[in-house]
Amino acid sequence: MELVSDNPLPEALSRIQEEVDAEFDFLLPVPQDTRSRLVEAMRYATIGGGKRVRPLLVKAIADLYGVDRKLSVRAGCAVESIHVYSLIHDDLPCMDDDDLRHGKPTLHNAFDEATAVLAGDSLHALAFEILADAATFVDPFTRAALVSTLARASGKDGMAGGQMMDMASEAVDYDLPAITRLQQLKTGALLGASVEMGAVLAKLSVEGRGHLRAYARDIGLAFQIADDLLDVEGDEDAAGKALRKDEEQGKQTFVTLMGVEGARKQATLLVEQAIGHLAQHGKEADLLRSLARFIVERDR
Repeated sequence: MELVSDNPLPEALSRIQEEVDAEFDFLLPVPQDTRSRLVEAMRYATIGGGKRVRPLLVKAIADLYGVDRKLSVRAGCAVESIHVYSLIHDDLPCMDDDDLRHGKPTLHNAFDEATAVLAGDSLHALAFEILADAATFVDPFTRAALVSTLARASGKDGMAGGQMMDMASEAVDYDLPAITRLQQLKTGALLGASVEMGAVLAKLSVEGRGHLRAYARDIGLAFQIADDLLDVEGDEDAAGKALRKDEEQGKQTFVTLMGVEGARKQATLLVEQAIGHLAQHGKEADLLRSLARFIVERDR
């Protein structure tokens, strides 16, 4: 007799990966002119790679409140567009200068630096094009709220601001509160936006989102601590990218400040707290609980 797993995550990840790939395939037809290289680069970066944790978060939150799956997948693709653009730019020689992403050559190596910059720029624009489209949500006020949420999480008070703090960390010794703030912006902001956008799609009141925001805050920090642990202990083949770079660059991380065991205990505590925030939900939130556990158990 075949055993059926109680963990809904593997099937959910597989499905969202297929849906996101299909949506990007639809959104990015290759034009029959000299823009084709740019769009091919965008497709190279977006289709067939990544865990799709952010789109899955949008979808899982929206599912709690019965939102049409097509809408949450589109909104999830907007978040993923921002995430992928950030990775393209992060990999550039002027930033982290990486050669591998998701087990294949980084975009500037597969194409060229100028095309990589334009592909990132275009994906940034695509994110807001998706959210402003009535196909994502008929109500214009909801669309505006989605745009505002993602914009705040992407700029100086979110991901880009965190990246700036990260770049400065090579010359500045950050303490634990500063590292926490850095990662809340660099990594946590987009994860938090994913949860928030699912709640926006559901038209959930701001007062009714408190437990979801707390869940997002805790998994965001746990996600980065797990990344720091992977950078120290992970396998490069499994990760599909270069590891041990933080140590080489002399950056302060959760691991350098807390130690391996301290960091692992903190990540586990954050996951337990995140799951605790979902206490008012029943089995319908099991996917979110499994996703929180996956964050500290993953190998890439």
